[in-house]
Amino acid sequence: MKDISIEKAYEAARDRYAAIGTDTDKALEILRKISLSLHCWQADDVMGFEVQGEGSLSGGIQVTGNYPGRARNIDELREDLLKALSLIPGKHRISLHEIYGDFQGKAVDRNEVTPEYFRSWMQWAAENGLKLDFNSTSFSHPKSGDLTLANPDNDIRNFWIEHTKRCRLISEEIGKFQNDPCIMNIWVHDGSKEVPANRLKYRRILKDSLDEIFSVKYSHMKDCIEAKLFGIGLESYTAGSYDFYLGYGVKNNKMVTLDTGHFHLTESVADKVSSLLLFTPEIMLHVSRPVRWDSDHVVILNDDITDLAREIIRCGALDKVHIGLDYFDATINRIGAYVTGTRATQKALLLALLEPGARLEEYESEGRCFERLAVQEELKSMPWGAVWDMFCLENDVPAGDGYIKDILDYESKVTSGRR
Repeated sequence: MKDISIEKAYEAARDRYAAIGTDTDKALEILRKISLSLHCWQADDVMGFEVQGEGSLSGGIQVTGNYPGRARNIDELREDLLKALSLIPGKHRISLHEIYGDFQGKAVDRNEVTPEYFRSWMQWAAENGLKLDFNSTSFSHPKSGDLTLANPDNDIRNFWIEHTKRCRLISEEIGKFQNDPCIMNIWVHDGSKEVPANRLKYRRILKDSLDEIFSVKYSHMKDCIEAKLFGIGLESYTAGSYDFYLGYGVKNNKMVTLDTGHFHLTESVADKVSSLLLFTPEIMLHVSRPVRWDSDHVVILNDDITDLAREIIRCGALDKVHIGLDYFDATINRIGAYVTGTRATQKALLLALLEPGARLEEYESEGRCFERLAVQEELKSMPWGAVWDMFCLENDVPAGDGYIKDILDYESKVTSGRR
């Protein structure tokens, strides 16, 4: 692909950035190596492919909207993922929830799942140059209720312990197959609508469950544990709070997942990165956009995501921070949601990479705070869009809003026929 206007604009932008101490070619080289983990559940509204189950979301989460064209089976979901990836620059990963196994119409309960139900996913990913990540699925099941791993009922608790153990084994097999660690995230919704009589009781049970789950050591997968502020119907208490998982992660050398929708809206998730890097081995990010609550809106290029990206780059932590997406919007075209949110995340990372970090640190160390602030302000009006367009051009995907037509064509020819 060749576009003279984009190339000329990039040449001018490269000179502008060079004048302030930024190498745009190097920034693009780094950005090209950053693989985001796309969440499979945006394509079908977190429904999955189980035969049994409740048939609708439960466990404190909710998808809003009924835009036509939802993926109804594994083939349609894979087709949609590949279409989205064709419009996103770079090479990326796919994150699966356990309920997306290739069950082929067979009823497989979650404490019975095995790696065999994900062999076709491994092969599909390999054929398309992709890597896989994984998630246990504690919600939307007759036994999920309000409590799973923190449940005092041993039968229910052991059911979910077995499920999570099996998910770790699946992740290990995925990691072996793709010769790259599969990152497995554990998130459970366990909580209460009202304040419980004893908060410690359920957190102690959750800790014991995790200890049992992690008793088996694997070498081809990485564990991460995810906190949440609250869930719908579980507003007053969450057993797996941020403080709980932070303490557990530090004590047990586990990766902590920071979901940008799982904190108070006035909290800075970006500010947590540098602290976690000092005390936990790595960090998993779930990038979402909360509006008033953990509403999982499509990611856009706003202050929250740009601050988060800057923190990763300023800490030099690209090798220790894994970035996944986690939103589900059924009010708009689902492929469009994938592409818009992923490209917005990449744009935030590009903005961070275009900062003249050495210059800013020099100003700071010399107490030249005016100059530091002035350069940070000038960066906001620098021609970063020309650099982004060049990134798209080099990766053979549409620059600007050129992807919109492709998505609408796909909707007309493919998803509009789904009923």
